[in-house]
Amino acid sequence: MPTPEKTSLPHIVAAGRDLLEAGGQQGLTMQSVAERVGVRAPSLYKHVANRAALLAAVAEATVDDLTTSLEATDGTLEELARCYRQRAQARPEGFRLMHSAHAPPEALARAAGPILRVSRELVGEQDALNAARLLTSWATGFIEMELNGAFRFEGDIDSAFEYGLSGMRRALVPDRRVRSR
Repeated sequence: MPTPEKTSLPHIVAAGRDLLEAGGQQGLTMQSVAERVGVRAPSLYKHVANRAALLAAVAEATVDDLTTSLEATDGTLEELARCYRQRAQARPEGFRLMHSAHAPPEALARAAGPILRVSRELVGEQDALNAARLLTSWATGFIEMELNGAFRFEGDIDSAFEYGLSGMRRALVPDRRVRSR
């Protein structure tokens, strides 16, 4: 009779996510995960091939949580961006990991769904991908600067984020009554 498994991939990934937040990518090792889940490091290899596979699994879980959260919003540009920021603030190291080469492209494609939908609504099919990239890059840059403490001048960061969202909406959906000269 085979011995029962002492851990599982979901437990390994959960431990990995917690360790990632506590110590960054450097703190996420096979040994630290094994200690957290109560097994010896070689036992992890039954579930993940190596550290790169562990990082990919943790990144995918982070992206999947983001996707679930985005899909639970009302789908507006503003709520999607606020949700994205909130998830980044809750798990900043996971946020950074999902923007690394470790994040599986198929998971990122799923996460892009809600922002592509709102982009199509705002600018139409032809420009939806460009609009989604604009929105995502602005929000990601803003959030990364915020997480890194790069906003060193006085002022309310929340207000600045809302100001940026208003600017994004105006840029994508200009007042049709105003004609360029």
